[in-house]
Amino acid sequence: MDWGSLTRAERDAAYNNTGAVPDSATYHAARRAASDAFRAKHDRALDLPYGARERNRLDLFPGDDPAAPCLVFIHGGYWQMNSKEGFASVAAGVAAHGWSAALPGYSLAPDASLTDIVAEIRQALDWLEQHGPEFGVTGPLIVSGWSAGGHLAAMALDHRAVAGGLGISGIYELGPLRDTYLDAKLRLSDAEIAALSPLRLPVVPKPFLLAYGTAELPALIANSRELHARRSAAHAPGPLLPLAGRHHFSILAALEEPAGELTRQVLLLDPRPPAVPARERPIREHAA
Repeated sequence: MDWGSLTRAERDAAYNNTGAVPDSATYHAARRAASDAFRAKHDRALDLPYGARERNRLDLFPGDDPAAPCLVFIHGGYWQMNSKEGFASVAAGVAAHGWSAALPGYSLAPDASLTDIVAEIRQALDWLEQHGPEFGVTGPLIVSGWSAGGHLAAMALDHRAVAGGLGISGIYELGPLRDTYLDAKLRLSDAEIAALSPLRLPVVPKPFLLAYGTAELPALIANSRELHARRSAAHAPGPLLPLAGRHHFSILAALEEPAGELTRQVLLLDPRPPAVPARERPIREHAA
């Protein structure tokens, strides 16, 4: 893509996921309905405040196994729309395997800068590290996110409590966004583009899975492929996961389902050593 030769309309279209998927509203409605049902069924730890701002709240869904990892899922919306409540359904996949899940909300642009938003996600992780055990969540954190949330997950990968991560259809280079409609609210500065673009930052040597749908917009596909190439060159672990036929909105089903492709891949990020079946444990010899 010769970015410099594109018209403003073409640049806007390059990042307009809603325009690229004509029935995107159907996917939003189905996800919201599933999320409402999940939150109603698991409502003992919702809207927990982790900071002082209005949207600094998280939904926590403790799993059956307190020591299991906690999937921290960060919603998307180009840092300027959506909320955690509409994405609770993504917790269902890992919950079926005994994991916990947490969905932090965060302030939106233009009320907050992208620098502020990145800091809020790290604040939410601090809170989970300190207060998770009070709710029966003691395992390592696996940070994940979709679209803009994928960017925020990548920015939080170096947090001390995070063992690994998953970026789904993320944006990892911010420079082009300033030439699109998205910057009307983001108001990105040169300093933010340099400091908050994962493709410009040192590679974090923790496992980080990079997923995208093969029916995504080319700009988003390129972001995932380029970040994976950069991480691979630094020998950082984590596969590139192109999901055949998935677009920007249908890809989330692969995390919502207990047997979904992304659910299966996330389960592999559990850093705990595998349990040894009883029949395979060594027999202790007792002294006579």
